[in-house]
Amino acid sequence: MEPLAARLGTTKGSFYWHFANREALIEATLSLWEQRFTEATISAVADEPDPAARLRMLFTRVSRDAEHNPVAVSVLASAGHELVAPVARRVMERRMAYVVSLFEEVGFPPEVAVQRAILGLTAHIGNNQLAVRLPGLLPLGTDDRLDGYLDAAVELLLHDAPGPTRSATP
Repeated sequence: MEPLAARLGTTKGSFYWHFANREALIEATLSLWEQRFTEATISAVADEPDPAARLRMLFTRVSRDAEHNPVAVSVLASAGHELVAPVARRVMERRMAYVVSLFEEVGFPPEVAVQRAILGLTAHIGNNQLAVRLPGLLPLGTDDRLDGYLDAAVELLLHDAPGPTRSATP
């Protein structure tokens, strides 16, 4: 607590005014992370009626600032911690279920929707790891490059989609 308090220019005592202990601070932080980076993100794309477009919006939103937002990488790296583990699991299960539902809405059968969701989520996690741990390695530094990459990735994930939705681009 002391290094964090010093970094924020406050006292350790002020932390204990708001949080009973270090664990309470961690729990509050994880709850805020879950709300902002999972539930709020899902809500932000929910109004898009086309599931393929919603999928692209989702991946764009979560990829846009990956290099500047190491929180998810840090949380997943700490998933073995007793306080972090249940939240990390709940968040990843929620994200997985949501992405699976998008692929099912596109028309994929459940087992294929799960495979596509796993592929999309693990690619996203890998991209975030590289962006945070080795900044500048991925040649996606401009919006145009990132958009092109996301278009190609979503197109691959939607390849052979049943029905009229074949592309995430309008």
